[in-house]
Amino acid sequence: MPREAVIVSANLALLRQAHELVSTLPDAAFGGAEGVEKPVGPHFRHVLEHYSCFLDGLRDRRIDYDARRREEHIERDRESAAGRIRDLIDGLLALGGPGALDDEIAVRLDCGLGEEREQWSRSTVRRELHFLLSHTIHHYALIGLLLGALGIETGPDFGVAPSTLKYWNLQASCARQAG
Repeated sequence: MPREAVIVSANLALLRQAHELVSTLPDAAFGGAEGVEKPVGPHFRHVLEHYSCFLDGLRDRRIDYDARRREEHIERDRESAAGRIRDLIDGLLALGGPGALDDEIAVRLDCGLGEEREQWSRSTVRRELHFLLSHTIHHYALIGLLLGALGIETGPDFGVAPSTLKYWNLQASCARQAG
């Protein structure tokens, strides 16, 4: 796989994983209902809005992660979330050709101190795809814990970093060879 495609493919895999899970979750676990204190829809919305900001910002080469729309219907309605995921997959598939991932962009993300002026940092498309990968895995881990508390299994690699999965596979391979 070309160097440009690896990080895009990793993000696509995460979005496809989300689509599959969102499509099969009970409505109560996703959007909340009596007996479900902590639904997972808000985590999915948060992740999807980061991808939306990324794709929206590419046009002007200015990605503002604080400009999230915070669309509550995405966190309550599985069909809305699944539709957004499909749109994001299409957007990632349409990313530019070789070299486009190294294009410079400006990025803004509030540090939470409340008193800072608007601050933009230099980045690249590739670096932001790395950020999205890490951010998504972090939220998937939280989603996995919340669903586990409801007795819903997400699978052994949901919310696990690719480097950890590689390490686990290497350890299992070494154990098979030693045994």
